[in-house]
Amino acid sequence: MRRLNNTSHHTNGFILVGFSEWPQLEMALLVVVSIFYIVTIFGNSAIIILSHLDPQLHTSMYFFLANLSFLDLCYTTSTVPQMLINIQSHERSISYVGCIAQLFIFLSLGSTECVLLSVMAFDRYVAICHPLRYTVIMHPKLCQQLAAVAWITGFSNSLVQTVLTSLLPRCGQYHLENFFCEVPAMLQLSCVDTWVNEVEMYAAVVVIKVIPLGLILFSYINIVRVVIRIQTSEGQKKAFNTCGSHLLVVIMFYGSAISGYAYMAPKNSSAKLKGKLLALFYGLISPMLNPLIYTLRNKDVKAAVKKVLGREQELR
Repeated sequence: MRRLNNTSHHTNGFILVGFSEWPQLEMALLVVVSIFYIVTIFGNSAIIILSHLDPQLHTSMYFFLANLSFLDLCYTTSTVPQMLINIQSHERSISYVGCIAQLFIFLSLGSTECVLLSVMAFDRYVAICHPLRYTVIMHPKLCQQLAAVAWITGFSNSLVQTVLTSLLPRCGQYHLENFFCEVPAMLQLSCVDTWVNEVEMYAAVVVIKVIPLGLILFSYINIVRVVIRIQTSEGQKKAFNTCGSHLLVVIMFYGSAISGYAYMAPKNSSAKLKGKLLALFYGLISPMLNPLIYTLRNKDVKAAVKKVLGREQELR
C-alpha cells in the first residue's frame, strides 16, 4: 500500500527548492548564472571547433580536451536551463520522468569527467616521461578506446545508481533540497532505510572518484620526478606549464565534488546553502573555467584562434 501511494506522488513530479529560501540571492544568481552559462557555451564550443579546424591541434591532448569540452557543455545544459526557468517562473516543479532523466544524465556526465581527467593525466605522463615514444603510445586508436572507456564507465555507474534511487519509496515527500535532481538530495526523501543505497553510492565514489584520483596522483608523482631531473629552468617551466592547466582543473572539480558529500544530509540552513553553492560550483563554474584555464597560457590554441580569424578576414 505504501508503494502504491508513493507511485501516485511520482506522477506529480518533484519541487526543486533550489535557493528559494534566500529570495534576495535568487535574482542575483539569475543574472550571474545566465552570464556564466553563456560563457560556458561559448568557451567550450570554441575549443571543440578549433580542435576540429586546425590540423596543429589534431593530437591526443586536444582530442581529450575536445571530449572534455563537449562533456562540460552537456553537463551544464542538463541542469542550468531548468534552474533559470524555475527562478523566473517560481513554479520550481519538474516531472518525475524529467527528474529521473536529469539525474541519469548529470550523474553520467559527472562520472565520465572523473575518469576522463585521469585519462588526460596519463596522456601528460606519457608526453613528459616518454616524449620520444609519445606519438607511438598515444596513437589515435588508443585515444578513442580510452575516451570510450571513460564514457561507458560513467554511464554504467549512473545507470546503476539511477535505478536504485528511483526504486526507493518516498511516501509523499517530493521537495528536493537542490536546484536539480541528484542522488544525495533524493535519498533524503526516502521514508525507508537507505543504507544499501548509501553503501552503493560510496562504493561508486571509490570507483569513479578515488581510483581515478589515485591514478592522477601517480601520474603526477612520476612527472615531478622526471621534471626535477631536467637541468634547464626553461625545460622545467615548459613541462610544468604543460601540466599546470590540467592539474588546476582536477583540483577544482574533485575538490568541489568530493566536498559536496560532506553536505549530503545538511542539518541547518547554513549547511544547506553551502551544499547548494558547492553543487553550483562543480555544475557550472568549473565547466566555465575549464576552457579559460586551458587556453589562456596555451600558445597552440592562441595560434589556432589567429588562424581562424585570419581566414575569416580573408573571406570578407
